[in-house]
Amino acid sequence: MAIPTSRAQAKEMDRQDPLRMLRDQFDLDDSLIYLDGNSLGAPTKAALSRLRQTAEIEWKRDLIKSWNTAGWIDLPKSCGRKIASVIGVDADDVLICDSVSTNIFKLAGALWSKAPGAIAYCRGEFPTDGYILQGLSRLTGASLDTLADGGPDVINGNVNVIIKSVVDYKSAAVTDISAWEQMASAHGVAIIWDLSHAAGLLDLQLKETGAKYAVGCGYKFLNGGPGAPAYIYADKAAAEQLSQPLSGWMGHAKPFDFADDYAPAEGVDRFACGTPPILSLSVLDAALDVFEGVSMSAVEAKAAGLGDLLLARCAQLGLESIAPGIGEKRGGHISVRHPNGYEIVQALIAKGIIGDFRPPDLMRFGFSPLYIRHTDIWNAADMLEEILTSETWRNPEFAERKAVV
Repeated sequence: MAIPTSRAQAKEMDRQDPLRMLRDQFDLDDSLIYLDGNSLGAPTKAALSRLRQTAEIEWKRDLIKSWNTAGWIDLPKSCGRKIASVIGVDADDVLICDSVSTNIFKLAGALWSKAPGAIAYCRGEFPTDGYILQGLSRLTGASLDTLADGGPDVINGNVNVIIKSVVDYKSAAVTDISAWEQMASAHGVAIIWDLSHAAGLLDLQLKETGAKYAVGCGYKFLNGGPGAPAYIYADKAAAEQLSQPLSGWMGHAKPFDFADDYAPAEGVDRFACGTPPILSLSVLDAALDVFEGVSMSAVEAKAAGLGDLLLARCAQLGLESIAPGIGEKRGGHISVRHPNGYEIVQALIAKGIIGDFRPPDLMRFGFSPLYIRHTDIWNAADMLEEILTSETWRNPEFAERKAVV
């Protein structure tokens, strides 16, 4: 795909964009350029409407009856089926539940219990993955290992369970899932894939790669809202062999029999634990409707084009990128270095261009292809150039560190 070299060319690419009409399904402030959907997706109009429906009618008027009349009890599976179609797995093998951290613990704990041995994570990836395995190690006495940065050849028979991100949260480098799964299979290793920065952005086709276990959040490219519930994928045949450590009542085969003894539900359903959070789950369920009929290969291709455009503009500004280069496979963001990256990002936000900062010096910009346009990227790059040239980022207010970066 050619990279536009003028705003007029960027505008023409938007006119030809097969996904251009999807932007209308989002409730966006047109005075902003939102380049942080890789952290928190923008709301769809349907999601906001569903929130009002769930709160003001189903909860307020029908109260507890809505578990049946509004289908609340079915949401963890019916919503899971929508995510299954986005990530390319069987419809009944995804369950909406809990958080990414909790789901990592449940899967890793279940897999370790089946085959006790070393558990491992890749140092430098999103911290929660390592934190959870560190906690599991302290709790169980499991040997904990860290894998060196590299390809699947780091897998060896000394490790039984690995947690691995599909897209690196800083660099946006994409892991070759098939290659890792082939190596893992040869060594009898189970991999839990963290899809948080990949689902809703990449054309994953997860089942075809041989992946059997995965977790992910609902609030990034899936646009489910702040703190949206997470999901867990477990191939049914594999899940049937696992006993999950948080055997809560919703993971029981017959939860409303209220039996004293636990009996696991079939397949991934056994990874349910407590009562599902219906308000946030309803929002996620409605938000996922935007993906109906959408080609994930087209979504991935557009994200690549948007990233290529910003990489080209940043190179002209002398900014070093740590992302895979133009024309290379990457996730839905790029990160560029500047010693005063925090202040520059704050200056951009003050101008209505929202990205984020990751220590020590990375300015990170994300592209949600369902609503970001090529002209948005062009205009954001123009403003970045202006801030760098004028050095307005030196304003003392931009150096004030906020709680959330």
